Amino acid sequence: MISGTMCDPSIQIRHNIRPGDLGSVIHLHGLLYAEEYGFDLSFETDVASAITEFFRTKSGRERTWIVEQGEEMVGCITIVQHDDSEAQLRWFLLHPTYRGLGIGKKLIHEAIAFSKSCGYLSIFLWTADFLLEAANLYRSVGFTITDATAHTRWGRQLTEQRYDLRLL
Repeated sequence: MISGTMCDPSIQIRHNIRPGDLGSVIHLHGLLYAEEYGFDLSFETDVASAITEFFRTKSGRERTWIVEQGEEMVGCITIVQHDDSEAQLRWFLLHPTYRGLGIGKKLIHEAIAFSKSCGYLSIFLWTADFLLEAANLYRSVGFTITDATAHTRWGRQLTEQRYDLRLL
């Protein structure tokens, strides 16, 4: 467990997954993406399906970090093995109250360090083009856009962007 953050010692980051964490990650994604970006219920069901499958097959080269204040989960990030040399960063989210405190940057650095320690050569992620603060964070640690796809998904028109980071 990582105790405290730069701004608030009551915020904890841990990677030991406990009962209820899976549901909290799904709940926070469904709630915040609906409230902030107008995503419909299909987004939450897609997150639930993918996370459920991830936790059924999770290996030692994969990890989820949970951010909590007290007993409340307020954020998360996951590294998923895509293949032997490439990891995918998924389910990166912070409740709006906790954004801008350096927590997201700390999570990204933890995920990159973990990926390097597992021997991955690269990490990729998919995000929506309107998530500008997240994109700025990705670029600040070296991710670059390598692909973009416009379509209707989760009840709205959006452009998904792929970002890649070489770990050499």
